[in-house]
Amino acid sequence: MKPMISSTIDKAFFDRLRSTTALLALGGIMTVPAVAVQAQEQPAQRGILEEVVVVAQKREQSVQDVGIAITTYTGDQIRKLGVEQSFDIASFSPGVHISGNLAGQNTQFTIRGVTQNDFNDIVEAPNAVYLDEGYLAIAQAQTFAVFDIERVEILKGPQGTLFGRNATGGLVHYISRKPNFEEVDGYVDVTYGRFDSPAHADQIRVEAAIGGPLTDKVAARAAVSYNWHQGYLKNLYPDSAVGGSPGPGAGADLADDDTLAGRFTVAYDDNEEVRVTLSFNGARSNLATGPYQSKPTIGVFDANGELINVIDVEPGETRASIAADGSDFGSDLDNDGIFGLNDPDDAFLVQRFAPGGDFFGYRDPDGDDFTFSGDFAFKDHGDVDTWGVNGRIEWDLTDTMTLTSITDFKSYEKLLFIDVDSAPVNQSANYAGVDATSFTQELRVNGSTDRMRWVAGLFYLNIDSESDNGLKFPVGSVVPGAPFDLASDARLKTDSYSVFGQIEYDVSDTVTFILGGRLIQEEKDYEFTQSLYFTQSSFEIHQGTPVVIGPVFGPNGPEAFVDETSDTLWAGKAQLEFRPNDDLLLYAGVHRGVKAGSFNAQLAGGLPVPTSAIPYSEEVLYSYEGGFKASLGNFTRLNGSLFYYDYKDYQAFLFTGVSGVVINADAENYGVELELQTSPVEGLDAILAVSWFDATVKDVPLRVGGPIVRDVDPTYTPEFQFSGLVRYEWPAFNGRLAVSSDFSYSDSYFYNLRNFDADKFDSYFMVNARIGWTSEDDRWEVAAQVKNITDERAGIQGFDLATLCGCNEISFQPPRWFGLSVRHNL
Repeated sequence: MKPMISSTIDKAFFDRLRSTTALLALGGIMTVPAVAVQAQEQPAQRGILEEVVVVAQKREQSVQDVGIAITTYTGDQIRKLGVEQSFDIASFSPGVHISGNLAGQNTQFTIRGVTQNDFNDIVEAPNAVYLDEGYLAIAQAQTFAVFDIERVEILKGPQGTLFGRNATGGLVHYISRKPNFEEVDGYVDVTYGRFDSPAHADQIRVEAAIGGPLTDKVAARAAVSYNWHQGYLKNLYPDSAVGGSPGPGAGADLADDDTLAGRFTVAYDDNEEVRVTLSFNGARSNLATGPYQSKPTIGVFDANGELINVIDVEPGETRASIAADGSDFGSDLDNDGIFGLNDPDDAFLVQRFAPGGDFFGYRDPDGDDFTFSGDFAFKDHGDVDTWGVNGRIEWDLTDTMTLTSITDFKSYEKLLFIDVDSAPVNQSANYAGVDATSFTQELRVNGSTDRMRWVAGLFYLNIDSESDNGLKFPVGSVVPGAPFDLASDARLKTDSYSVFGQIEYDVSDTVTFILGGRLIQEEKDYEFTQSLYFTQSSFEIHQGTPVVIGPVFGPNGPEAFVDETSDTLWAGKAQLEFRPNDDLLLYAGVHRGVKAGSFNAQLAGGLPVPTSAIPYSEEVLYSYEGGFKASLGNFTRLNGSLFYYDYKDYQAFLFTGVSGVVINADAENYGVELELQTSPVEGLDAILAVSWFDATVKDVPLRVGGPIVRDVDPTYTPEFQFSGLVRYEWPAFNGRLAVSSDFSYSDSYFYNLRNFDADKFDSYFMVNARIGWTSEDDRWEVAAQVKNITDERAGIQGFDLATLCGCNEISFQPPRWFGLSVRHNL
């Protein structure tokens, strides 16, 4: 028989639900678990604050009852905050930032200083991302369109006990809307916008969904999203051009998007014991070349010829680089690690073509504004295609025990390009391609008694990833011998097997003890080849017969690197929780997180990388954390946490020359987070959140095998962040008017692990605003909004290329944007 209360739902959640009904005055509709009460899509929410149910511990609980630092937003909140891409939510989650590569076309999450911005797609991120409990194993897959979402949960701190070996920093979990068994529902949402830049780029976004019952036991839902906008980075090419054109269409405006995504879900509920959900999803994106810009930079060397700093170029600077005695140390145009007059290939360039520019005299005409000149810039240059299937079966074995099976398959294909120097100099480009699949299977059993809740399960992961990453020297390049590609081709197969469990035992009515663990066996097979291809096209890779050039140099000449590993890993958790009353939770715990070791696939050329540096070890994190969650009266919540991280063999990405590798280095981090939610008067909602932490990565070499090591800050980790939102709603015009503004501040942060002076983005303060009207019957909504009101320049990603082109490539979040949206709910 079907239980009156599902065993996957904490009884404490229902107690709390009864004790917090006054929170409905915050304006939200409380989210009700689908397994307890039949889910229904609510019309437009009447506020931005809601009581939210999460599945952070593999069962449904009120977020206030979970002893984990969690930031969560419902689908309606996400929409009103203007979240369009998966990573946009980071702006509203202090302690969370973004990193990645390809100028934002591949963006990943940084949580509490835990990050990994290696641009090769064989890597897995240390912060896991899930969609409907399906793991997104490929780094590129963390960037996706957000549409028809029920909620998002951001869990901070190690989550490896229940979610696996690659959630050392935390995880981000998007949950899609499920079919409605009661009635037909849906919506159409259309947005028109314009970017305030010299390109005057227009945007059109359409999102729609419809669903409902097919029979009394079967329901379905379909959702689609289309986003199109022109490039907002204005290109002035051929201004300041050096070298020939890289091909027809060169000089296109950049930072565009053309993405179509869809999801179809069918659900079965026998109204007794079994519930089944099957979801199909897919997306395709056509994109221009990655929208990097450049700024002139100059390397500083010591008496031993070691690079010790990179600084911004002054207006009158003519040296290519700075020697210890102040003379011109020359360049490394051919990227072989030998500079200036010591290398005949670089001898012709021992000073800049023009004062204050890069090696070839180029300087961005408006600095960090949205005008530049770039040659290797093409419309519809790259593409990303993904599709997947997700199946979930729930079977109530008894009134207190439920078996859950989650099966997930995903396929990823991409080929994206960037201009390495991001200038009108035809020197070199970078391409990043991947063809990968992932398959996961989880079986778990949840159960409960009067004083205990428990979960135990098995998990299997298979990843088959083939990465094609390389440097392209196009037709017309100033590099001798062009055109050709220097390819780094890698194939990594991963099989990972886990057994996990967690017990929550009520020692008394106010004290709960939690103990959990996960045992992992991981097998990897790896093959890595560096090759030379005489490719003629700027749109194609791997043309012609390859010439193997490494990375291994054996007795018979260059050959591939081949290796395999077999590792046993474990993660664990021990925590105490104290609830003196229904309105306060105190918790303290120790967590052990682990991220599996893997392999590098560095680009060919540049500074030498010994084969011993290709494999790297697993990282282990011991986290010590305490926190509280408090309801202050009926209309205010205050949550806080304090943590200390002790890392062994932290996996840090060290970028030098024009390539990089992951290295192992110990690290530590400590910090504090606070979040306040309040509704002091009817119609007024406010959120304020703040985070501060101090993170250090220890004994990092300035190059692989180099003699100089330093303690540094991790990349993409602003020390201080805060964000907030204020919203007021009142009756007007036969409906409701609402005005809201959200803001976020980020401290400055480095984008290169060496922490050189030029490799740093400035702090920024972003402000958005929205005014919307909703009809009395909740069927119509019209809203006008402005993003980035002050037209702030907020850095996304950057790379230090001072020795290759006398420049750094940098990218920024979009400029000010104006938009109007209309939504109709069925």
